[in-house]
Amino acid sequence: MTAANDTSPVPLKGISSMATRLVLADLVEAFAQRSGDRAEIESVGGVDAAKRVQAGEAFDVVILASDAIDKLIAGGHLQAGSRVDLVRSGVAAAVRAGAPVPDMANEDALRQAVLAARTLSYSTGPSGVALQKLFERWGIAEQIAPRIVQAPPGVPVGALVARGEVELGFQQLSELLHVQGITLVGPLPPEVQITTIFSAGLPVATPHAARVRDMLNFMTSDEAAEAKRRQGMDPA
Repeated sequence: MTAANDTSPVPLKGISSMATRLVLADLVEAFAQRSGDRAEIESVGGVDAAKRVQAGEAFDVVILASDAIDKLIAGGHLQAGSRVDLVRSGVAAAVRAGAPVPDMANEDALRQAVLAARTLSYSTGPSGVALQKLFERWGIAEQIAPRIVQAPPGVPVGALVARGEVELGFQQLSELLHVQGITLVGPLPPEVQITTIFSAGLPVATPHAARVRDMLNFMTSDEAAEAKRRQGMDPA
């Protein structure tokens, strides 16, 4: 049920990065059915979402990578101590449907697949930053730089792969799972897997903090675990 001291019928307003769009849609719907309380969460590129919060746009909840939430708390945009970890998400690779599927069984195989790809793409979010660091560690960053196709914020890498604009694409598994026209190669090998924790935070000015906490309590409950796994994520 909705918090007793806040019975506003206005839906909670939230913003999130694209990686959590589908899992949040499932969880918001399940919470509404369970409690009668509604939320509308807009999913955009994570960098854009953080900028909008920093600019003072009004939200009741913000859901981004945990380090972005920490920065917004440190900057005074989100309430101190309000971070709630929701899901853990790993990175996977995809090729266009019908294309040869590269071997990615281990780190060396993945490195060879990256070197063999004529075009590559990854997200502008934290997983993309981590991939850049991995390529630098391998000593191939300069070699493959001309082949990198940067996905615009909010545009799924899978869409570029499906259209044939990119031969090998990397993104959160959750963002590749339901894209038509691609073949999921699989998650990155365990030794180089990139795991991002996505967390929620409460804006300092939200008048609906109690309602948001009710929703986050549900989203971190055992009842919500199956929806997270169905969308390629694990409970945090």
